Amino acid sequence: MRVLVVKMSSMGDVVHAQPLVADLHANVPGVTIDWVCEKPFVPIPSMNPGVSRVIPIALRAWRKNLGDASVRAAISDFFSRLRQTRYDWVIDCQGLIKSAAVALASRHDRLAGPSWTSAREPIASLVYSRRALVPWTMPVVARNRAIAAAALGYSLATDSRAHFGLVAPDYRPAGLASGRRYAVLAPGASRPGKLWADTNWLEVARDLSARGLALVWLWGGAAEYTRVAALAGQCGSVHDETTPGALSGSGLPAHALASAPPIEAESIIPPFLSVADAAGLLARAEVVVGLDTGFTHLAAALGRPTVGIFCDSDSVQLAVSGDGPCASFGGVGQPPAASTVRDAIKEMLR
Repeated sequence: MRVLVVKMSSMGDVVHAQPLVADLHANVPGVTIDWVCEKPFVPIPSMNPGVSRVIPIALRAWRKNLGDASVRAAISDFFSRLRQTRYDWVIDCQGLIKSAAVALASRHDRLAGPSWTSAREPIASLVYSRRALVPWTMPVVARNRAIAAAALGYSLATDSRAHFGLVAPDYRPAGLASGRRYAVLAPGASRPGKLWADTNWLEVARDLSARGLALVWLWGGAAEYTRVAALAGQCGSVHDETTPGALSGSGLPAHALASAPPIEAESIIPPFLSVADAAGLLARAEVVVGLDTGFTHLAAALGRPTVGIFCDSDSVQLAVSGDGPCASFGGVGQPPAASTVRDAIKEMLR
């Protein structure tokens, strides 16, 4: 049995779909699984031992330069890779017109995806030969697993636990002494409504530092860098590993790299990290505290103790989920108190 999974973006969505791989292997002996994924997120399914091949796609970049010869060549190469194998099933977990088009373009016997009422763009469901009814009230991890189960005809027990099984590469910030225990903080988000108050972050950060943990501040853009630099500066000495070249390349102001790494620094700001390096960093943290972002969900999927902070999204449907202890707090317009997060961290570290 050969299966192709189409789940291209975003980062958190790709993470949420990983447990269906373990489900397929458990219920379909000898299954081979390939995956179509946006290029920046390719490391996520690549870290899953149950995925045989990942086919990169760059729709977001291609549509900006369709007239460029190199882009047309890249598109041609993608379709060539997509059609190398004939699949018994193509499972489109995304339920969008673009993902359904990719599924339809593959060499396949049957297509599966969410039903008309379950798909984000209902018209996408018209191309599927098997449509799964997955209510929007279901947690996102369960939705993905249910679509795969409906396609291959197996049942999931109501108490069946999601298994992610990701294996991260090695990565450690240069400023961390060998053996130094650390926590990762991810205070950045894609929109202002998701942000948690700086006073809350400082309370949590100082509590973690008091427990003997170095603080590693994860960032993913100019605004996020500015924020973590300001927060880290209020928590003691800072070792900033960003380089002038990397900063200017990210649209950030030039910044001088410390000439000698202060190994005992309370806070470390790593350079801009690829998804693979971020996974390596997260996978070895004592605890990860972050907003409802891809990095937080990736940390949970890697089995690390993870606390998710929700200020503008549903903490039940989008709850952090993984192979280790996880907790999600807050909701739309209901940011959690810092004391709630601190109590959860205390339990996890215990």
